[in-house]
Amino acid sequence: MLRLAHYLRPYIIPLVAMVLLLIGQVVANLSLPDYMAHIVNEGIVGNDSDVILSTGLRMLLVALAGGLCTISAAFLASRIAAGFTRELRNDTFSRVEAFSPLEFSRFSTASLITRCTNDMQQIQMGLFMILRLALMAPLMGIGSVIKAYHLAPSMSWIMGVAVAVLLVIISTLVAMSLPRYSRLQQFVDRLNLVTRERLTGMRVIRAYNRQPTERQRFDEANIDLNQTNLSINRLMALMQPAMMLILNFTSIAIVWIGAHKIERNELLIGDMMAFMQYAMQVIFSFLMISMIFVMASRAAVSARRVVEILDTEPCIQDPPHPVPARAADGLIEFRDVSFVYPDAEEPVLQDITFSIRPGETTAIVGPTGSGKSTLIGLIERFYDATRGAVLLDGVDVRHLGLDDLRSRIGYVPQRANLFSGTIESNLRYGKDDATASELVAAAITAQAMEFIEQFEDRFQHPIAQGGSNVSGGQRQRLSIARALIREPEIVIFDDSFSALDFRTDANLRAALARETADKTVLIVAQRVNTIMHAEKIVVLDAGRIVGEGTHAELLRNCQVYREIAASQLSESELARELQHPSNGSEPA
Repeated sequence: MLRLAHYLRPYIIPLVAMVLLLIGQVVANLSLPDYMAHIVNEGIVGNDSDVILSTGLRMLLVALAGGLCTISAAFLASRIAAGFTRELRNDTFSRVEAFSPLEFSRFSTASLITRCTNDMQQIQMGLFMILRLALMAPLMGIGSVIKAYHLAPSMSWIMGVAVAVLLVIISTLVAMSLPRYSRLQQFVDRLNLVTRERLTGMRVIRAYNRQPTERQRFDEANIDLNQTNLSINRLMALMQPAMMLILNFTSIAIVWIGAHKIERNELLIGDMMAFMQYAMQVIFSFLMISMIFVMASRAAVSARRVVEILDTEPCIQDPPHPVPARAADGLIEFRDVSFVYPDAEEPVLQDITFSIRPGETTAIVGPTGSGKSTLIGLIERFYDATRGAVLLDGVDVRHLGLDDLRSRIGYVPQRANLFSGTIESNLRYGKDDATASELVAAAITAQAMEFIEQFEDRFQHPIAQGGSNVSGGQRQRLSIARALIREPEIVIFDDSFSALDFRTDANLRAALARETADKTVLIVAQRVNTIMHAEKIVVLDAGRIVGEGTHAELLRNCQVYREIAASQLSESELARELQHPSNGSEPA
């Protein structure tokens, strides 16, 4: 928690005000037993009603003032804890946004969600308890000990014994609960992971009738979490009975010994009652301190998990002195590029050298796992090359600012992802100030208008989280329109036509050929029909370039490409292509 203390700097004035209020609360609480002792000794025993009335009135005013201090201090503590957590959550989410895929592979998505939600809640609750009690409880305990000692020094040993027993109990419970809290958050991560996987894969689960198996796997994660929670709750359940037992034994000892002292005229009745209240305040102070230790222990576990995110430096960062953005053509060059994932034994890409020229469509094809998507990621700096360089208009992309680099690229990912909102809000994700005519133009090019016009509210049609209320092909077309609307110099399609039927695919490619004639277009695809008219096709296999050329050239010269084409084209189509190759300039 100390690592996060700088988040309290904006709240110095409220903190000082809260400390003053807490001191006022402690002073009020410590003075009440004195008033009560005065009323008993002078008013009741001395049979003086004026003392009872005047002292009782002062006691009432002090109690009201103490109550106001308590409420105000709690209000400020709540505001400070909530603001602290808000800023911490914002910074944590900002750091997560800067993570590359390599950092995401280190922290699972479920764990990141838990750290930004459940862990933040634990930190907020712990901070609130610390602000409320960390100062008040020690002051109350020390003040009560001093007050009680002045009333009956010979009975102070009773509180000393009670406090010693309390310390043993508290330290034992904290030592036993701390590792359990660490395991608890890990089990929360696991339960969130299992839940997320099951909910996103519900169609597959139902298709294979695996509901009982998945319920069992969920139940196993749930049982682990429940058992850890139970073990913690059992420990905490011991605390209150132990405190009450100590409290009752302390009260009995005070009454027993105090009665003998009163009988010998060594102690007044009011002083004994005040001593008992001070003893109770001491015990309750240590009870509050134990609550602080418990909540702080749990908050400390969560704080370490959050600090772990904040301390993780993204491997992809802006250069210290980025090359300024300038008007350029969009020429992309790979020069002897290799890439190895951390801790991997073999490189994903090896010795990649080729260029992607503006005004041309370049396609990348290859078997599954050949490194196509990783190669795309190097252009946008989702990864950085382990060796070699990726150049954009002659400048290494590692020397460009990330915002400048990515603002020049329209990227359509392999998995079309839409955000909750409307069709319009999703298209404007590519360009905030896009006009209505630009929205329509992009949708027409992406072949999305045909289904948008079927919706009664057209561009205001709601989109569910992840685009779950539209089909896969519709998601892909909206994702393509989102990339086109920003009018980028470079357009990258990462297997973005896989969910389209052949007619829509052909119409889309024809429209794209017109709209992107002067742009740099890069297509990663599995279907030969999608890429056969590209000016250049690069064939990857096992992370290496094994072929480069047009469709016709690769059919003649590249065995890997010929095998891919043979798996998708009929023998007659393949023979016709070999004898009369398609004109590479045709869009469809």
